Amino acid sequence: MFKKTRYLSLAILFVFMLCLVGCGQNAEQAVKKTDVILATTTSTQDSGLLDELIPVFEEKTGYKIKTIAVGTGAALAMGEKGEADVLLTHAPADEQKLVEAGLVTNYQLVMHNDFVIVGPADDPAGIKGTATAAEALKKIKESNSLFVSRGDDSGTHKMEKKLWEAAGITPEVGATYQETGQGMGQTLIVAEQNKGYTLTDRGTYLAQKKNLTLEIMVEGEKSLLNIYHVMQVNPEKFSEDIAGKMNTEGAKAFVDFLVSAEAQEIIGNFGVDTYGEPLFYPDAGKSEDELGK
Repeated sequence: MFKKTRYLSLAILFVFMLCLVGCGQNAEQAVKKTDVILATTTSTQDSGLLDELIPVFEEKTGYKIKTIAVGTGAALAMGEKGEADVLLTHAPADEQKLVEAGLVTNYQLVMHNDFVIVGPADDPAGIKGTATAAEALKKIKESNSLFVSRGDDSGTHKMEKKLWEAAGITPEVGATYQETGQGMGQTLIVAEQNKGYTLTDRGTYLAQKKNLTLEIMVEGEKSLLNIYHVMQVNPEKFSEDIAGKMNTEGAKAFVDFLVSAEAQEIIGNFGVDTYGEPLFYPDAGKSEDELGK
């Protein structure tokens, strides 16, 4: 009788220990699910906008954003591989490919600013005030002035390539055309140090302006609009192993937050006190056709 009771006690203890282990694992998984991986362009980080938005989101929801700031091409590639939960990028044509393939869902317009061509104050190519970016690039090429490209397949680089194409020019890396392979902030620094021209989003330029003597040379063309969307990566397009690691609920919460009235107000006010103008313009609920009017 004593042995049976002892064995029963041991069995109960064993089951209890298994429950503790299981609960520990569940708790660990729950902790991991608070992390949301955001793949985004460097401009949202270099401008300082994410430093304003993310703390508010985290305090409101309890989620923790893990930001990976890369070129938009790399961010979209992370989405294609299921390596991120949510994407915030600025290359609408390339984003649409993921939407059409079903790789992302909950695709939402968030904000815009614009691209500008900046260059040294003495403007060796004589492009200041040129009507179109394509015309400005022709002048830069013809004057053998230096143009510094990101060369990183980012949204900015994609726009730059379109502008060169519109100018009828295929630039080649050399003495007058250099690629940094870096983010926008670093590329502006290289252009500054080498007295070159570059294409930049206005937000990053304004945020970095205190460290620059580069001036805005070309702006205002509608084709230079810089449009940002946010989207969830769709776990249904990936294996159970990959999908199981995704934080779908956290991704949805972040999308919902960015298009909320609170976040849109933060975006619209960001930069006004410092620069006298917003670095981004909030666009939730609009269509792309309404922008720039």
